[in-house]
Order: sequence, then C-alpha cells, then structure tokens
Amino acid sequence: MTRLGDWVEPHPHGIYVKPADAWIDPSEPAARALITHGHADHARGGHGTVWATPETLAIMDARFYAGQDQQPVGYGDIVRLGDVVVSFVPAGHVLGSAQIVLEHRGETIVVSGDYKRRADPTCAPFEPVKCDVFVTEATFALPVFRHPETGDEIDKMTTALAANPQRCVLVGAYALGKAQRVIAELRRRGFDDPIYLHGALQRLCDLYVELGVDLGELRPATGASKAELAGRIIVSPPSALNDRWSRRLPDPITAMASGWMRVRQRARQKNVELPLILSDHADWDELTATLTEISPQEVWVTHGREEALVHWCMTHQIKARALALVGYEDEDD
Repeated sequence: MTRLGDWVEPHPHGIYVKPADAWIDPSEPAARALITHGHADHARGGHGTVWATPETLAIMDARFYAGQDQQPVGYGDIVRLGDVVVSFVPAGHVLGSAQIVLEHRGETIVVSGDYKRRADPTCAPFEPVKCDVFVTEATFALPVFRHPETGDEIDKMTTALAANPQRCVLVGAYALGKAQRVIAELRRRGFDDPIYLHGALQRLCDLYVELGVDLGELRPATGASKAELAGRIIVSPPSALNDRWSRRLPDPITAMASGWMRVRQRARQKNVELPLILSDHADWDELTATLTEISPQEVWVTHGREEALVHWCMTHQIKARALALVGYEDEDD
C-alpha cells in the first residue's frame, strides 16, 4: 500500500521529487533544481539545470551566477519532468516568488515556499491551489502573530517626519523584497518625495524597476548633505541602522520593517525607535485560513513554529507533520 505523497522525499537540505529526479530549494548544489524564490535560504548558486520564474532567475543572477542552464517558467506554464507535471503559481512573497505544483500518479502536491496573503504592489498575489498535500512555511505560526494593517504601519513613517521635519527616518529593510515593498507602499499612500537609498540596496531596486515595478524617484544617500536628507525617508539594510554610516545622517528616527517588530524585545535589542510590523510572510490567521481554504488531506510544515501549526491541523482533523529542513525562520536575507 502506497502512502500519500511518498514520491516526494523531504531531506534536511531540500525536497527531492523522485520521479522527476529534481530537488526543490536545495541548500546544496544539485544537478536539477526547482527554485521557489530568490532569498538565500531557498536559492543558491552551483546547481546544474535550474527551473524558476524569469524574475527569480534575474534576481539570482543579480546576486550570484544562477547557472548556465536556466529554464524560465512563467506563472501557469507547464513543465514535464519525467512522469511529473510541474507548474509555478504566485506565492505573493516577493517578486517572482512561486508555489511549485507537482502532479503525479493522480496526486497533487504544492510546495508553497514562503508566502503571504496581503496585497503587495511589488509582486503577484498568492493563488490558492487545491491539493492533496500542502507544504507550508510556519515563520509566524503562533497566535500572537497577527499583522496589523499595512497602510497604518506605512503611515507611521510620514507621521514621524511631519512631526520632526529637521530629522530623517532611517528604515532598515532587507535587500530583496522588503526594501522595495516599503518604497512601493509609500508611493501607494501618496508619498511622492524622493526616497534615498543605502548603496547596498541600489542593485536590487534597479532590477525591480527593470522588471516593471514602479518605485518612483530614488536617490543615493551616500554623498547627500545633512541639509538635503533632513525631512527625508532613507532605506538601508538592517545592519546599517546603528553603524558608522548612519552617524552622518540628520538625527535619524530609526525604524525597522519586519514581522518580528511585533516582539518588543527585538525592537529594543536593535535600538529601533519606530518599529514597523511589516511582514512578507503570512501571519497566524492567514496561515490557518489558507489551510482551511485549500483543504488538503495532509499538511507538511517547515521553517518556523512547526509545532503550533501541526497541533492546529490535528485539532481540525488534518493530518500533519513537521519537516526538518535547513533554513531560516527569520525574514533575514
């Protein structure tokens, strides 16, 4: 008697699809790799053939050489690998992020990678896919994590600037996805002033623009005078918030955009004056609502608070288990 999904094998360094002889998001070099998105805990160099969305391949090439044999797969396109039918559908996490849908032997398995359910002007929205097995992340899989309205968090920056025009707001945001989303959300709220960038963010912001994401006017923060930067919003990597680079800024109001800003101690540890609870991952309610909507026979849980989500599944008569995959439970990248 075969077990549901026994043709897919979770390993610490990735998920192996046996009849396709391919790995999903392997953390070690693989001859054949299917990549959900460009963050470092899911994408790396050194693979042979790589299947990913065109945007993910472009992001991988911008960060490291993605490999000579790149196979772009658009949303909704179908690829046959051995006896497995593979398609990519949007995950709503960052630009180009995808859920990988695997169909074989009359079963459908969806490996969602990282995902969120909130609207995001920088990427295609998550699309639920009915399936037999759903592999879900669990970054914020605790009931305490309920993300506030995005617009309210974005408005904190402009409100702080209006109250302190002689200062600047320095926002720490991860280089891929979060920085661009902060900028695009500001634009969506009607903030049309130039936004200044730390140099480490320029390359990926430029790539987003090349790929069709409108970020408005961006200027380099390095070389700008204190007078020019007063009353401005500056976006930098989190590592730059408290280093020597930030000391030349006009009395910065230090902000950090992360779902982890829900945890006050994390904000205090990073000396964050203005915590912005802005996540590129689903919160507890969104995770459980997604599982209810998809209604899989089994849920495989990885990358985060697996135990709480497995328990929720069991209390809702959904078979579930935790996978011991290597990866980050943070939003770091």
